[in-house]
Amino acid sequence: MTPSWDDLRVFLAVARQGSLSAAGTTLGLDPATAGRRVGRLEAALGTVLFLKSPQGYALTEAGERLMPHAAEAEQAMACAEDAVRGQGDRLAGAVRIGAPDGCANFLLPRVVTEIVAAHPALEVQVVALPRVFNLNRREADMAIGVSAPTAGRLTVQKIVDYRLVLAASRGFLAKAGPIRRLEDLRGQRLVGYIPEMIFDKELDYLGRLGVDRPQIASNSAAVQYQMVRAGAGLAVTHDFVLPGEPDLQWVLPEQFALDRSFFLIRHADDARVRRLARFAELLVAGMRREMARVREALTEASGSVDAGEGDRTGHAGEEPAV
Repeated sequence: MTPSWDDLRVFLAVARQGSLSAAGTTLGLDPATAGRRVGRLEAALGTVLFLKSPQGYALTEAGERLMPHAAEAEQAMACAEDAVRGQGDRLAGAVRIGAPDGCANFLLPRVVTEIVAAHPALEVQVVALPRVFNLNRREADMAIGVSAPTAGRLTVQKIVDYRLVLAASRGFLAKAGPIRRLEDLRGQRLVGYIPEMIFDKELDYLGRLGVDRPQIASNSAAVQYQMVRAGAGLAVTHDFVLPGEPDLQWVLPEQFALDRSFFLIRHADDARVRRLARFAELLVAGMRREMARVREALTEASGSVDAGEGDRTGHAGEEPAV
């Protein structure tokens, strides 16, 4: 019996995810169906591909030997899908992006909307999670990261720079008292990441403010943002959230700002898939346009404050807040 592509597809998902249930979720199959597909493939090849244990499914030696050939078949099918669906410059099919939740919540919505408007047959899935994505397990077609990986068969492209800045709601600052220098943050309520759940070294920044643990914490940048909007305290947040939230004020702009970058991370083999390569181009260009818009908005806001709105935190004679 000749192995079918459908069975190889399930084999790859189980090998990457380590369980039938996780593979089934990825492929839209129930675990029992995924198990039957694996059994059918093993019968066709006349060998056992997985060893089952309480920890999940692990590849046998035969399974390990099959992996590169199955991955090659996967790439061939992706290229064939590109050829069949070819509509000139129009893209079609599904693309899944993994992104940190701050980027996914505040930067990607406008970018993805513009791409889909230009390519109506394209299905874009944005998976927003506060962790690093594993592209080798095909958790996503591509991922946006806050640092560049140094291992694995991956291609890495710098997308755009951004800044992490200190911000709080105007209501909170009205009650907090003057904040003229970093030392004035002592005794103020800070919002930040749960220290044990920081997933990237680039997000471990509270030490620069002289703080070991924030009083209010979340593993999600979006939750931290909502806490700050509610007046919970000060937080280090992305500069690109400020133009869309007039009640948030940039605090100590001359004394604290961290330069950071977003990187587009892709599996090296996907360079041959035209649909993914073209989508990556559109994504990078869109994010750069969006950040240029943010920069312009921040510059305009700074100019309006300089023109005479006054320093809302009460430090006369210092650089006004944005």
